[in-house]
Amino acid sequence: MTSKPKLETVAREAGVSLATVSQVMRGKGRISESTRKRVMEAANRLNYVPDGRAASMRSGVSKEIGMAIHDIANSFNAEVISGVSAYLETEGYLVSVLDAQDDARIQRRQLEAFIGNSRGGLIWVPAKNTPYSSIELLQTQQIPTVSFLRAWPGDLFDHIGIKNADAIGTAVDYLSSLGHRHIAYLGGEANFGVRIERLEGFRRAMRRIGSAPPLIWDSRDDKISGKTAMQALLAAHPQISAVVCNGDMTAIGALAACAEMNRRIGEDISIIGFDGTQDAQIATPALTTLSINPNEMGRKLAQVLLNRIANPDLPITASLVAADLVIRKSTGPAV
Repeated sequence: MTSKPKLETVAREAGVSLATVSQVMRGKGRISESTRKRVMEAANRLNYVPDGRAASMRSGVSKEIGMAIHDIANSFNAEVISGVSAYLETEGYLVSVLDAQDDARIQRRQLEAFIGNSRGGLIWVPAKNTPYSSIELLQTQQIPTVSFLRAWPGDLFDHIGIKNADAIGTAVDYLSSLGHRHIAYLGGEANFGVRIERLEGFRRAMRRIGSAPPLIWDSRDDKISGKTAMQALLAAHPQISAVVCNGDMTAIGALAACAEMNRRIGEDISIIGFDGTQDAQIATPALTTLSINPNEMGRKLAQVLLNRIANPDLPITASLVAADLVIRKSTGPAV
């Protein structure tokens, strides 16, 4: 087994001093182009990779970002991560992503790992029941932080969220314009944060259209759970003619349930998702959804974080993204 190449190894291979190699790797010093080329060719032959942590300690700047999120397998989260990663790559940064599974204890270990490994900033979705001690940890360590989806009270971090209540209101109003009155809300289990806002919007919109008491049906936000929950919902409440879902994955599961139950989607029943994932476009039938363009949201998260890193003394910012109703084949007039 060959030993790991070091600066000294590159210096011997290139026939130059250790100081010269160090300057070339850092892009410093008055080094001739021929010498710089010789050093880089030697480094490539040896598969030498500079020690990023050592460089961070010298410069005080880390080019790696930590991202703590929940349920990486969800297409919405995957597309957000893709947007974050793509933008950071253009700025010379790398991103490390960990799935906290919405568990505050797991999240705490991840935050400590990010800090211990000198990540230069953090993008995170606070887990449910996140203790204030985790907030104090981030404040004490002075790590630039942007929260996503779930805001922490008190304007402690930059934040990007969604106008959840308004979005759900738009969906209900659209279904009402199609003649639907028996409308259910499907998806989500936790009664806090994002879901509370969406349910408030649902209840308010249902009162506005003069409908029966709002029907809310819990489900995990994945395709299989959405399918199972939709089957149970329609078995218990066959009068339902339209469903607003907590996310696109739940909605795609609901589409599958309706297909198996011979409910004609867009005719017998209308279904609306939330997120605007690529999966929604190619669902069968194509899914009407409240789109927030998750890839673009990821790029915005990265922009806000890099701005915080570059300007640590700026006032804390918070922005809420409006969802656009994208109408496709999964909705239609009430029968």
